[in-house]
Amino acid sequence: MSANWEAETFTKRADLTTKTSYPRLRPIRMSCGTAIVCMRSGLVRAGVFALLWWILTEDITESWPVGAPVVLLTTLVSMALSPPLPWSFFGIAQFLPFFIWHSLHGGVDMAWRAFHPKLPIDPGLIDYPLRLPPGMARVFMINTVSLLPGTLSAELIDNCLKVHVIDIHKDALSELMAVEHVVSRIFNTPLQSTNGLKYNEKI
Repeated sequence: MSANWEAETFTKRADLTTKTSYPRLRPIRMSCGTAIVCMRSGLVRAGVFALLWWILTEDITESWPVGAPVVLLTTLVSMALSPPLPWSFFGIAQFLPFFIWHSLHGGVDMAWRAFHPKLPIDPGLIDYPLRLPPGMARVFMINTVSLLPGTLSAELIDNCLKVHVIDIHKDALSELMAVEHVVSRIFNTPLQSTNGLKYNEKI
């Protein structure tokens, strides 16, 4: 009786195992463009980490048996924590002269206002509706605005950026739009609509 019961139980378990369908594991497919972006970002990060190791160890050759695994591990961890974003060399080539020119022009303008007898300074806050989607591109744009002379990112509420300007009567809107446009080219990010948000000035 016991032998027959064990045989029936074994047969039932075998049938359940046979009938149970398990999901098939599908290989992760990566497009050619995504693979190139990941490879390029990985090489750049590995180069930066290798340079940091070279500086910290003062170019000691004997340290590389330890440094090479550290650089590799650090690169993999950084790729996992901060996935690479598609960025454009052409966009960076446009941004650098743009940023240098506006920094010099803004610095000269600030100096002129400071030494002018009438001191033509009328600071205030403006509301600028962002067209860049949330993410690294938007963060980069907000920080760029703060780095340029005469403007300072004060607060971000939803999709609206409050910017402190040195002169409320300046055409700050066109300058901010130019910054946003050149940043969008760096990250290959299309600009979105403002969803009814309007440019507003506050003194």
